[in-house]
Amino acid sequence: QVQLVESGGGLVQAGGSLRLSCAASGRTFRNYAMGWFRQAPGKEREFVARINWSGGSTYYADSVKGRFTISRDNAKNTVYLQMNSLKPEDTAVYYCAADPRGSFTSYIYWGQGTQVTVSS
Repeated sequence: QVQLVESGGGLVQAGGSLRLSCAASGRTFRNYAMGWFRQAPGKEREFVARINWSGGSTYYADSVKGRFTISRDNAKNTVYLQMNSLKPEDTAVYYCAADPRGSFTSYIYWGQGTQVTVSS
């Protein structure tokens, strides 16, 4: 069992930056692929970014490519999402998720989410 706790959300002006953190419990965190997702009001949850177990492979949604960076520190059981040049359309609840299979299709552990609000 893995528990995920997100933090770092808040209110920021357009063009600003935030860094989200996702702290994971469990000794097997370092074996898991991790992803960030978001859900805006009235919209479906969407993929944002993912990272493999070692941090050597990352992938981003087109909407955030070049602005967001996903990274991980396996020694700290934490995955990060650095968000720069934020836009009002980035406003959403952001969730981290863990994929024990490393396939990027089996996210079975989810955090409770952290709110990000970008004002224009």
